[in-house]
Amino acid sequence: MSKLVSLLVIIMVLSCSAGKTGVSGKKILIYTKNGEGYVHENIGASIKAIQEICAAEGIETYVSDDPSVFTPENLEQYNALFFSNSNNEGFDTEAQKKAFQEYCRSGKGFGALHSANATERQWSWYWALVGGKFIRHAPYQKFDVVVIDKDHPSTSPLPQRWTIEDECYYSFQLNPDIHILLAADMTTVEDEGKAEYPDETFGERFPLCWCHNFEGGRQWYSAIGHNPEFYEDELFRAHIRGGILWILGIDK
Repeated sequence: MSKLVSLLVIIMVLSCSAGKTGVSGKKILIYTKNGEGYVHENIGASIKAIQEICAAEGIETYVSDDPSVFTPENLEQYNALFFSNSNNEGFDTEAQKKAFQEYCRSGKGFGALHSANATERQWSWYWALVGGKFIRHAPYQKFDVVVIDKDHPSTSPLPQRWTIEDECYYSFQLNPDIHILLAADMTTVEDEGKAEYPDETFGERFPLCWCHNFEGGRQWYSAIGHNPEFYEDELFRAHIRGGILWILGIDK
């Protein structure tokens, strides 16, 4: 009996160790490059949150702000790319952009947070991938977010109406193929420029989070996440977790 107990203890220890090294067998690249222009102070907090979320799921992570990681040979090891508050120019060469493009077309996942839709503002293919291009945001304030699709893993943990304190991001050049998951309740947003855009474009709702299948791969984007402290919020982490699992094709 003692030998059996010892064997069970060894199996349990090995199982715990395996969980720390990636039992899911998945690996993602967290990319944070900011070109010339505004750089968010939330990048460190967002990396910490994403790494802790992934560690809990047995997903291995690698973090970089160096565009030289975008080669076909290097990208092959990753199951998904996640642009966390990247901004401005994201790549240095056309070869890097081509490697990124081919990766996204290979059937793997791409996720993005907050200012990532302000990356590569001169590249229309990138806007189509991420689902839209940043144009401006309302002043930082409390406002309500409404769940449009409760069945997605990034929204199922959220209340139907979620009050957050953030920048209400406005995007344009929206890809008509996107599936909207969250929207800002514009009646709760104070913004002197609201009559110019979005005005009546979306009525009382404006898309903040969406997903779609794009040229063979899965894409998810959420516009919220300006405040570094918000990355400690359990609901926001559950939101990010669901997005990561979805782009990886993990059904939980």
